[in-house]
Amino acid sequence: MAIKPEIIRVMPKPFPARWASGYGEDEYGLWQSFSVNDIDHYLRWIDPGTFMMGSPPDEAERSSDETLHNVTITTGFWLGETVCTQELWQEVMGKNPSRFKGDCLPVETVSWDDCHIFLDRINAREPGLELRLPTEAEWEWACRAGTTTPFSFGENITPEQVNHDGNYPYNKGKKGRYREETVPVKSLPCNAWGLYEMHGNVWEWCQDWYGDYPDGAVIDPIGPDRGSNRVLRGGGWFGGAGDCRSAFRIYYSPGDRYGNNGFRLARGQ
Repeated sequence: MAIKPEIIRVMPKPFPARWASGYGEDEYGLWQSFSVNDIDHYLRWIDPGTFMMGSPPDEAERSSDETLHNVTITTGFWLGETVCTQELWQEVMGKNPSRFKGDCLPVETVSWDDCHIFLDRINAREPGLELRLPTEAEWEWACRAGTTTPFSFGENITPEQVNHDGNYPYNKGKKGRYREETVPVKSLPCNAWGLYEMHGNVWEWCQDWYGDYPDGAVIDPIGPDRGSNRVLRGGGWFGGAGDCRSAFRIYYSPGDRYGNNGFRLARGQ
């Protein structure tokens, strides 16, 4: 039986962190930023809580691997307000693999393995930062932002809210614009927790190996112990609206690189 998400308000400690170049609180909650050679990147505090991960059987366009199950996340975490930009990637890696070029555009055409090379380099460069990829459960918890609908925006989306192929609307919705490219981060509305483009624009790599969900309730899941593919979430500019649902999952080999795959940075408390 579905339950209403329970959010546990927690103050992160310490706040601000030693690595923070800026910090504050606004209508969406707490935020901190870090700086790499004057390039600022913002993280949002995500409170712990309990929610139903996956999708109910009557959700339109659902896939068989979206088994609805109870998940508790016991510890709050920091998550990128946006996906990693090309500007930040270029500064850390010294090159830009992206198909669509622009400092404020998402970095894309990066593999899961590439993301971990980036993480190793930025963490070595900025001691104490300890960035990582979010788990799949953390990602969906943050994407939903307290909602139980197919999208954090409600029962449906439009291209004015989400960058996707508007020729393929969700659940018999109205067709809309297809941009055929990525858009700059923070150019579309954020969700209720201040996170931008969780739906659409680029798919986002998660830490987990891909596998079946458990049938029962779980606490702080991290996915299977092993596998051959890693999970991506969120949909992208190239796909239809149904791919952008909060519960939708895809997977690729860790070494695969495609022009609509990017990532969002996370950090523990």
